[in-house]
Amino acid sequence: MRLRHLWLTDFRSYHQIEVEFPAGLTAIVGANGEGKTNLLEGVAYLATLGSFRGAPVEALVRQGQPAATVRAQVDREGRELLIEAELAAKGRNRIQVNRQRLTRSRDLLGALRVSVFSPDDLALVKGGPSERRRYLDDAAVAAAPRLDAVRTEVARILRQRNALLAQAGGRLSDEVALTLEVWSTKLVTAGEELTQARLRLLDELRPELESAYQRLAGRSARITATYRSTWLDQGLASALAAARTDEIRRRVTLVGPHRDDVELTLDGLPARTHASQGEQRTLALALRLAAHQVVTAAAGTPPLLLLDDVFSELDPDRSRALVDSLGSAQTLLTTAGPLPPGAVPERVLRIADGVVHPG
Repeated sequence: MRLRHLWLTDFRSYHQIEVEFPAGLTAIVGANGEGKTNLLEGVAYLATLGSFRGAPVEALVRQGQPAATVRAQVDREGRELLIEAELAAKGRNRIQVNRQRLTRSRDLLGALRVSVFSPDDLALVKGGPSERRRYLDDAAVAAAPRLDAVRTEVARILRQRNALLAQAGGRLSDEVALTLEVWSTKLVTAGEELTQARLRLLDELRPELESAYQRLAGRSARITATYRSTWLDQGLASALAAARTDEIRRRVTLVGPHRDDVELTLDGLPARTHASQGEQRTLALALRLAAHQVVTAAAGTPPLLLLDDVFSELDPDRSRALVDSLGSAQTLLTTAGPLPPGAVPERVLRIADGVVHPG
């Protein structure tokens, strides 16, 4: 898989740009605030249909404009794809592949795969459970795009179920009980499928995670990644039945995959509270590298690597180890400073005042 061309129109800080990418490493350099991350965000949007910074669609449209356009020419296993997304500041977005409009946006998933590394990845270790759940789900969908429908269904069911619990006002009438049972049955089916996908992915990640950490840190370490769930042993149906009284009282769904977590330990101690900042950052990078390897094995080709200013927080040894771990995958790397040790780009792009200049 290779990204050949990218066009951005009224996307974030860009009025209009066109960029060609070589097969290897492209270094994107420029001062902070010049739009380096915006360029990577445009690429990633076509792969995930979302912002890796968590921004809403309207924030991706250049201020004062009704819509933004992101277009990419991709070589996927010898087949040329033209992927286009029109992002509306208000209203519905439009996705096309080879000039054919997709009736479902999720049909785009898998046409372009990316692995994103950013300074915010530290939250995978230091942040709350939602960061680690999103990490698992994103990796699972990248490896098997059909799981996006399951993830979306779980989110839809939870919205409906929580709305019902809120409307019940703390009282379990016969009508509420009947409707709640319908949504609970749906949540059991979709929630258990999503959780099983997470567990399978975690089994594949564990050996890659320990290996990646050793390469980056230059030392061996015992790393565990344990799925934590209050309902898994008894099953979701039983757990929901047991929690019904509390859910009616608190007016929210209290058990399910949306409450689960992954506990990370380093040498027997919780990484979130006991690891140093450097160890936490190395573990976060190892999580991203492990997911990249798992998705590569599932897809048969490596995803496009997007490294957004990750080297500014690393010492030279870890920077070189990360560069050495990237392999032959096409890579886009942004930096406001010198290139990391060992990085030899095929092309350098300099960004200033919303314009991309060949280096």
